[in-house]
Amino acid sequence: MTHGWKITVIVLAVTGVVSTPLIWLLDGPDAGQLAGASIQAAVGIAALVWALFQHADDRAEVTAVRTGSARASGGGRAVTGIRRQGRGSGPARAEQTGNATAVDRDSNATTGIDYS
Repeated sequence: MTHGWKITVIVLAVTGVVSTPLIWLLDGPDAGQLAGASIQAAVGIAALVWALFQHADDRAEVTAVRTGSARASGGGRAVTGIRRQGRGSGPARAEQTGNATAVDRDSNATTGIDYS
Protein backbone atom coordinates (compact mmCIF):
# COMPACT_ATOMS: atom_id res chain seq x y z
CA MET A 1 0.00 0.00 0.00
CA THR A 2 1.46 3.34 -0.99
CA HIS A 3 1.83 6.11 1.55
CA GLY A 4 -0.89 8.18 -0.14
CA TRP A 5 -3.44 5.35 -0.03
CA LYS A 6 -2.58 4.64 3.58
CA ILE A 7 -3.28 8.26 4.56
CA THR A 8 -6.54 8.21 2.56
CA VAL A 9 -7.79 5.06 4.31
CA ILE A 10 -6.87 6.48 7.73
CA VAL A 11 -8.70 9.76 7.06
CA LEU A 12 -11.80 7.96 5.76
CA ALA A 13 -11.77 5.56 8.71
CA VAL A 14 -11.56 8.38 11.25
CA THR A 15 -14.32 10.25 9.42
CA GLY A 16 -16.51 7.13 9.46
CA VAL A 17 -15.90 6.58 13.17
CA VAL A 18 -16.73 10.16 14.12
CA SER A 19 -19.27 11.56 11.64
CA THR A 20 -22.57 9.71 11.46
CA PRO A 21 -22.42 8.00 14.88
CA LEU A 22 -21.76 11.38 16.49
CA ILE A 23 -24.69 13.01 14.68
CA TRP A 24 -27.01 10.12 15.57
CA LEU A 25 -25.94 9.95 19.20
CA LEU A 26 -26.37 13.70 19.75
CA ASP A 27 -29.95 13.55 18.45
CA GLY A 28 -31.24 10.98 20.99
CA PRO A 29 -31.07 7.77 18.92
CA ASP A 30 -33.58 4.97 18.91
CA ALA A 31 -32.45 1.33 19.03
CA GLY A 32 -31.91 1.05 15.25
CA GLN A 33 -29.82 4.22 15.08
CA LEU A 34 -27.76 3.12 18.06
CA ALA A 35 -27.09 -0.26 16.42
CA GLY A 36 -26.19 1.44 13.11
CA ALA A 37 -23.86 3.88 14.86
CA SER A 38 -22.15 1.04 16.70
CA ILE A 39 -21.65 -0.97 13.50
CA GLN A 40 -20.34 2.05 11.60
CA ALA A 41 -17.91 2.89 14.39
CA ALA A 42 -16.69 -0.71 14.55
CA VAL A 43 -16.10 -0.86 10.78
CA GLY A 44 -14.26 2.46 10.88
CA ILE A 45 -12.05 1.28 13.75
CA ALA A 46 -11.31 -1.98 11.92
CA ALA A 47 -10.31 -0.04 8.78
CA LEU A 48 -8.13 2.28 10.86
CA VAL A 49 -6.32 -0.59 12.57
CA TRP A 50 -5.85 -2.39 9.24
CA ALA A 51 -4.39 0.73 7.60
CA LEU A 52 -2.02 1.38 10.49
CA PHE A 53 -0.52 -2.10 10.20
CA GLN A 54 0.07 -1.94 6.42
CA HIS A 55 3.65 -1.49 5.24
CA ALA A 56 4.29 1.27 2.76
CA ASP A 57 5.38 0.08 -0.71
CA ASP A 58 7.37 3.18 -1.54
CA ARG A 59 10.40 1.16 -2.53
CA ALA A 60 12.48 2.05 -5.53
CA GLU A 61 12.79 -0.27 -8.48
CA VAL A 62 15.93 -2.44 -8.45
CA THR A 63 17.60 -2.53 -11.86
CA ALA A 64 20.60 -4.38 -13.30
CA VAL A 65 21.68 -3.36 -16.80
CA ARG A 66 24.63 -4.55 -18.91
CA THR A 67 26.32 -6.59 -16.20
CA GLY A 68 29.55 -8.43 -16.78
CA SER A 69 30.21 -12.16 -16.90
CA ALA A 70 30.40 -14.39 -13.83
CA ARG A 71 31.78 -17.88 -13.24
CA ALA A 72 30.98 -20.21 -10.34
CA SER A 73 33.01 -23.25 -9.34
CA GLY A 74 33.55 -25.41 -6.29
CA GLY A 75 29.91 -25.17 -5.14
CA GLY A 76 29.74 -21.41 -5.60
CA ARG A 77 27.02 -19.24 -7.05
CA ALA A 78 27.31 -16.77 -9.93
CA VAL A 79 24.57 -14.21 -10.59
CA THR A 80 24.81 -11.56 -13.27
CA GLY A 81 21.83 -9.44 -12.39
CA ILE A 82 19.82 -9.38 -9.17
CA ARG A 83 19.64 -11.95 -6.38
CA ARG A 84 16.67 -11.82 -3.99
CA GLN A 85 15.54 -13.85 -1.01
CA GLY A 86 12.08 -15.39 -1.53
CA ARG A 87 9.93 -13.29 -3.84
CA GLY A 88 11.60 -10.05 -2.78
CA SER A 89 9.74 -6.81 -2.40
CA GLY A 90 9.23 -4.03 -4.87
CA PRO A 91 9.79 -4.13 -8.61
CA ALA A 92 12.94 -5.57 -10.15
CA ARG A 93 14.26 -5.41 -13.71
CA ALA A 94 17.30 -7.00 -15.39
CA GLU A 95 18.36 -6.11 -18.94
CA GLN A 96 21.27 -7.23 -21.06
CA THR A 97 22.84 -9.25 -18.29
CA GLY A 98 26.19 -10.93 -18.85
CA ASN A 99 26.94 -14.64 -19.14
CA ALA A 100 26.90 -16.72 -15.97
CA THR A 101 28.73 -20.04 -16.03
CA ALA A 102 28.60 -22.89 -13.52
CA VAL A 103 31.75 -24.98 -13.91
CA ASP A 104 30.95 -28.07 -11.85
CA ARG A 105 27.94 -29.96 -10.60
CA ASP A 106 27.60 -28.23 -7.20
CA SER A 107 27.80 -24.72 -8.66
CA ASN A 108 24.90 -22.51 -9.65
CA ALA A 109 24.77 -19.77 -12.29
CA THR A 110 21.94 -17.36 -13.08
CA THR A 111 21.55 -14.45 -15.45
CA GLY A 112 18.72 -12.01 -14.82
CA ILE A 113 16.85 -12.21 -11.50
CA ASP A 114 17.50 -15.07 -9.05
CA TYR A 115 14.68 -15.62 -6.54
CA SER A 116 16.32 -18.08 -4.16
